[in-house]
Amino acid sequence: MSVLTAQSDARTTQEVDFLPLHGTDYVELYVGNAKQAAHFYKTAFGFQSLAYAGPETGVMDRASYVIRQDRITFVLTTPLRPGNEIADHITKHGDGVKVLALMVDDARDAWTQTTQRGGKSYLEPKVLKDDNGEVVMSGIHTYGDTVHLFIERKNYHGIFMPGFRKWDSLYQPKPTGLKYVDHCVGNVGWNQMNPWVKFYEDVMGFRNILSFDDKDISTEYSALMSKVMSNGNGYVKFPINEPAEGKKKSQVEEYLEFYNGEGVQHVAIATDNIIETVTDLQQRGVEFLKVPASYYADVLDRVGKIDEDLKPLSELGILIDRDDEGYLLQIFSKPLQDRPTLFFEIIQRKGAKSFGKGNFKALFEALEREQALRGNL
Repeated sequence: MSVLTAQSDARTTQEVDFLPLHGTDYVELYVGNAKQAAHFYKTAFGFQSLAYAGPETGVMDRASYVIRQDRITFVLTTPLRPGNEIADHITKHGDGVKVLALMVDDARDAWTQTTQRGGKSYLEPKVLKDDNGEVVMSGIHTYGDTVHLFIERKNYHGIFMPGFRKWDSLYQPKPTGLKYVDHCVGNVGWNQMNPWVKFYEDVMGFRNILSFDDKDISTEYSALMSKVMSNGNGYVKFPINEPAEGKKKSQVEEYLEFYNGEGVQHVAIATDNIIETVTDLQQRGVEFLKVPASYYADVLDRVGKIDEDLKPLSELGILIDRDDEGYLLQIFSKPLQDRPTLFFEIIQRKGAKSFGKGNFKALFEALEREQALRGNL
């Protein structure tokens, strides 16, 4: 490539990426009991106590517990009274993701850029200040009741953000090797995938990097379609699923029914050693979907040589797939609450940039077995 071409490409990328994102700042869940949920995520997944906001800090309508592991930050928020947005969200959806917060250099500009392009404002630019500096935040609506917040914290040096105090806890279980949010998947309704793909393209400047149709993701009984949206630098990826016609109810339909609308289906979290991480998580009580032992009989014929011994992968139920750039290892938890909605994916990338297309059939069949046990297939 010539210098001129490289410079032209760089200019084009700079012009197109009007919303530079530096990754996921935090994921906020609205939950029925944040104190107990925080204990669960600490115990089961190895998160550490970080910060707290509630009546003791001057916040009278909610309590929020902030937990962190490496570069992953979760905020668990519960209402203290009925008849408000948080309480209504929990009544409608159960525990679920409300906020996908994104790191930006300029939250004011992020709000202006996205609302001018058709995004519906959720939060006009707002400055929060305390003795440690200021955080600027703004936000827009996305599918269902989910929102994106843009978080600018370059002038803040506190523990999390103004309004929160450090949460000191004697109970700090060891981390489990979880590193960062790899991607977050949204489930949307019938024929809604393409409109939301267009939203991410037009409003946020994302591009569609992968597409899967019902031939790629199907079993004898159910199917779905999916498109993966990525921001300019690839730090933020949002696959979007919609149902497809099948003989029986797909996992996306089950989600939409029990979540009572569109929302975040799962959060994929990266690790550098999936065998150690999943072993630890299982010992802490986290339950994962299981695929038949027959999956491993010919998996290496499909994916080729891998660094890991196949035996522990098969014992744990970890799936393997390969693309042109390498391979990945992945496993999916069972739902984290009684409603069959939100779950986690644990993923280790060994060069692969894809999302495990070769595992879709085995994964779907595992999901269908769980659906059948619940009487929802």
